[in-house]
Amino acid sequence: MKSSKLQPIIVFPFHDPEKVTFRHFEAITPGLKEVFSGAYVGITHVTFESCQEQINEIGKDSFYRLFHLPPDGGVGDQFAYLYREAVKAAQPEQVLHLAFIDRLAFILLSSHRRRFIEDISAIQDGDTPLIFSRSESAWATHPRNYFEIERMVTTAGKLLFKKELDFAWCHLVVQAGQLQRVLPSVRNHDLSMVAELVLGLIDEVKTKEVDWLAWEDPFIYSRDPRELMEEREQSQEEVQKRFSYVVPMLQLLNEAANGRRDSHSGSENHD
Repeated sequence: MKSSKLQPIIVFPFHDPEKVTFRHFEAITPGLKEVFSGAYVGITHVTFESCQEQINEIGKDSFYRLFHLPPDGGVGDQFAYLYREAVKAAQPEQVLHLAFIDRLAFILLSSHRRRFIEDISAIQDGDTPLIFSRSESAWATHPRNYFEIERMVTTAGKLLFKKELDFAWCHLVVQAGQLQRVLPSVRNHDLSMVAELVLGLIDEVKTKEVDWLAWEDPFIYSRDPRELMEEREQSQEEVQKRFSYVVPMLQLLNEAANGRRDSHSGSENHD
């Protein structure tokens, strides 16, 4: 039995104008309800416009609380908006699980479901903030270029902060009060903003490696895993896509480390 008084809430953005993931909502809802008291879902403007009927169906279930994300801004702005709304809707001690719908669908509709529910249910007071990070086994299912490029950020973080962290996380567990504290420091408009959240929590964040963060795309797109992996590993577009958020993450880490050094030096000089 969890020691927390409040059952956690799952929070995820939802962008699916082509209706690829909508079909999984009904199937994963029982699994989500098993461990979460509710779900805060940030639906992009284009998804609202193109999928009104499906969204109305989801909205009929009081488990889901839907937020209409603003049409302007980058993906980082969209995430930040959703997280601010989640913080406003929750009590400060409420535990929020920041996740992604495609990962959740894959986990709950695969052999990973049982272990996922066990890991979520095992979280106790004092365990947050917590990054569920990809284990060696989970990374082995991803295209190699995904791993090599994102690993650059983990390696930089280890050199700069002496901590091995997945700054491009797929699942972050945080109390609403903790999230509220770090959100004002988020500045980046792209996906690199997820690293900004980790930097704001870096002195207290914990990690747990899990196999259930295996690569979800073959399941989502109904593709053969080996064939899709080979396709993605040979794609320069995929390489550029990952560099588009990894390079800003590296810059963020370096700036944060320099800021910490300057602060420490200033404190020593003052003494």
